[in-house]
Amino acid sequence: MMNALIWNIRSVNTMEAFTRLIKLNQKYHFGFIGLMEPFQDSGKIEEYRRRLGMELALVNISGKIWDFVEDIFDYYIMVDHQQHLTIKLRVRGSQEDMLVSLVYAKSTKTERLELWDSLEDLFTSVDIPWMIGGDFNSITSEDEKFCGLPVTINEIQDFRGCIHNCGISDLGFSGSKFTWWNGQSGDDCIFKRLDRCLGNLLLQAKYSSVGIKHLIRSGSDHAPMLISYTGDNRSIKKPFKFLNFWVKQEGFIELIKQNWTADFLANPFILFHHKLKKVKTALAQWSKATFGNIFQEIEALEEIIKVKETQFQNFPTPNNRQELHKVQAELHRYLHLEEEFWKQKVGMQWFQDGDRNTKKFHAYVQGRRKQMQIRRIQGDDGSWIEEEGGIIAEAIRFYTAQFTKEEDPKDFDILNHFPRMIFEEENL
Repeated sequence: MMNALIWNIRSVNTMEAFTRLIKLNQKYHFGFIGLMEPFQDSGKIEEYRRRLGMELALVNISGKIWDFVEDIFDYYIMVDHQQHLTIKLRVRGSQEDMLVSLVYAKSTKTERLELWDSLEDLFTSVDIPWMIGGDFNSITSEDEKFCGLPVTINEIQDFRGCIHNCGISDLGFSGSKFTWWNGQSGDDCIFKRLDRCLGNLLLQAKYSSVGIKHLIRSGSDHAPMLISYTGDNRSIKKPFKFLNFWVKQEGFIELIKQNWTADFLANPFILFHHKLKKVKTALAQWSKATFGNIFQEIEALEEIIKVKETQFQNFPTPNNRQELHKVQAELHRYLHLEEEFWKQKVGMQWFQDGDRNTKKFHAYVQGRRKQMQIRRIQGDDGSWIEEEGGIIAEAIRFYTAQFTKEEDPKDFDILNHFPRMIFEEENL
């Protein structure tokens, strides 16, 4: 297990921020830490390095990005730019390199153009796994912002263009979808997802189990990003799952009607398969657009409610009460969807409406997963195979043999045990 942290810490000189940084490192044992905008005091750098027990790889030329690296790495400075610090990491004793770019973008659109150009120039020479993470001071869509001025295409087009030109994509995340809050309430309150981690195709292929988690904001107005890698590179494609609460959503039936079509003639079974596949794809896209990630939406709405509650307490106006009730109603809707999701997942029909207990649901799911695990398998010779690789190989061998038998069946006596439901003339 390898962990890393990227955080726009802003106020590392305060005891709260620094204490949290130390505790996070004690808990997760980071391989590297990237800090942005630390309001640094050069006299304290050595103290931070000593308390973290890590090497200070570099403070970038603008002094706004610090990079601490565990001593298991060799590191080489690739680019030292005002808005990003890029280093090449190699685990000592290995021959495998990875590029890490720590980003702290400027606050204006014009200044950020230098960052986008620098990353695109770097892309032309990158032929190893590449991770880019930090505070980009930009969003990619309207969904990544709550309140404030409306999102314009000019605000996002340059960032989107850089992502496309660099051949990188978002690595996803768990936790709240907003990483920054301006600390205000009421009409001045703004949430945004300014911090993210992206990677090129080589990184996603080699480190497919990399996970990004947005931790709670404490010590800074930005959320720390915890990066975890389990070392398990197997990519598991999740099967399509029909969610029962879809049928209660307006537009569901119409969506089915629109997609249960085929523009060609063929065997009925081929047509059925084509329609089913078309509907599954449409439902998956529709669900993502309509509901999003239920668990991330709940975390985001809970954050917004905290702000709205404070706002209403300070200024108990009818408009503030209406805004609070509006967000509470949206949270209630998502909590109901979450409950429906877990009920279906664990197959529990005896829970009454309103008995929301996600911990109970989680426990049942974990219990079912343990029951479904295959810990050993018996081979043709009667011996038991317990090693994971051996289990996989035996399963493949068994089903390969099952589906490649060449002999034709000659004995149809089993058909005599089926009751005759129609006359012989009709049968002929």
